[in-house]
Amino acid sequence: MNIKAVVVTYNRKELLKRNITCLRANTPVSSIVVVNNGSTDGTGEWLDDQKDLTVIHQENVGGSGGFYRGIQYAYQAGADWIWCMDDDVFPRADCMEHLLPYTHESGVGILAPRRLMEGQIFTNDFQKVNLTNPFASMYQQKLKGRVIDSPVDICGTAFEGLCISREAVERIGLPNKELFIFCDDTDYCLRAVLAGFRILYIPSALMDKEKFFSDDDWETRSRKKKWKRFYQVRNAAYLNHRYGKNWAVRYLRSFHAVLGYIVIALATIPFKDVYTLDDVAKFWKAYRDGILEKLGKL
Repeated sequence: MNIKAVVVTYNRKELLKRNITCLRANTPVSSIVVVNNGSTDGTGEWLDDQKDLTVIHQENVGGSGGFYRGIQYAYQAGADWIWCMDDDVFPRADCMEHLLPYTHESGVGILAPRRLMEGQIFTNDFQKVNLTNPFASMYQQKLKGRVIDSPVDICGTAFEGLCISREAVERIGLPNKELFIFCDDTDYCLRAVLAGFRILYIPSALMDKEKFFSDDDWETRSRKKKWKRFYQVRNAAYLNHRYGKNWAVRYLRSFHAVLGYIVIALATIPFKDVYTLDDVAKFWKAYRDGILEKLGKL
């Protein structure tokens, strides 16, 4: 079986080195493809010295653009299964061996491993998707906090170890590269489920996930992450509008979310150096772009 691993990286050379070491230990993997999203920390130079890797250098087009290019390459190179991940997850040596037995399960288009952070189960995976009730989250029956000891069907997982079949790529295509960051994995999983594929969560297939610590206060953390919030608002609005089954989900669910961000911004402007009135306008534009399905880099 031709299994190609696809890793997307940006300015995290030391984490990438650890990730590649772990992937090399997963002997069922036929080859490793690394998409370097314009790193400036020496990642590109290190990658060029690794003779066993296929390296794609490109400008920073976000995680979605990285996985678009990597999956496209792996598919065109004849991969039967494409194992996707960021540079901050580390598959254990037998991770792929635990996924392999389920590649022949009827209707399975995506396999998802179990992620651990500091030895504790880390998951944002969910089993049901709500496309009808605007006052409830889209993500239902989350695995977080539950005891899952055997494979179960889910509706969504992250680009942190999911393994995609060739047949799934043939039928649903590539990730939406215009999303840049956030929700690209949810979008891809929804497309797979709506196309009739099963997504199977395999708890015995283990990956470790890096935990980032920060001593920054709330104001500093918020200022650093502010640019990401606009993508969160826009892409969530896009998902709700694209997949919602009624008018309320397509417009109101995301309106509630953006209203919350706007209230926080307005409430903190006089006291914190995080948001400005221009940011309030940007939040509204992000919401409008989402429901109008106008995507691209913000």
